Amino acid sequence: MIYFAHRGFSSRRVQNTCESFALARERGATCYELDVHLLKDGQLAVHHDYSLFSTAGIDVKLADLTAEDLKKYPLHNPFTQSTVYVPLLQEVFPLVMPGLQLLNIEVKNDANIYPGIEKVLMSLLEKYPQIALKTLFSSFDQSTLRRLRALNKNARIGLLTRNFDISEALALGVESIHINQTRLTEDIVQTCHENGLKIFVYTVNTAKEKERVDKMGADGIFSDGW
Repeated sequence: MIYFAHRGFSSRRVQNTCESFALARERGATCYELDVHLLKDGQLAVHHDYSLFSTAGIDVKLADLTAEDLKKYPLHNPFTQSTVYVPLLQEVFPLVMPGLQLLNIEVKNDANIYPGIEKVLMSLLEKYPQIALKTLFSSFDQSTLRRLRALNKNARIGLLTRNFDISEALALGVESIHINQTRLTEDIVQTCHENGLKIFVYTVNTAKEKERVDKMGADGIFSDGW
């Protein structure tokens, strides 16, 4: 069973921040999950939502911000006295690199809201070959996954899905299916394994939930803390 630190150690630190990933590593994490967006200046930011409303209380979209703009919006932090901001992807890399086994980068690009994000992401990873080899790209947007594979035929991709369809996964050539634990069934696990695919489940935060998905045969879980 693979344990992904979901947005870092997000039950004890602000999700998708440097503090969150640093704590996850301190607690022994070797596999991580994070989300990326393309900023107005062509840099990649690590954040879940398309807007800062849920994390900073202001409804401004990341697509309209530059890297410098990010420092104008401190994030709500109920955990520590630190002032935290949305980090750039390259600021997170050094935090997860020691002992890294697998980094799941979820590309936020529904309806191609960020034209060219795939090329920017691949270009950045070329500067970090040790991380690139251990990166698994995922997205709900299948066109994004196709563009990633077109840029790099060896790119490792996983399909995030709300409506499981093995034919879609096989057509994309993914190595894994990522699905919410509430939608997981033994039939889905069996179908994935019969077709040589791994099944990763989110977000599993209790012992009871872990026991359930483990019994079904899931290959990995995304967890906010452990």
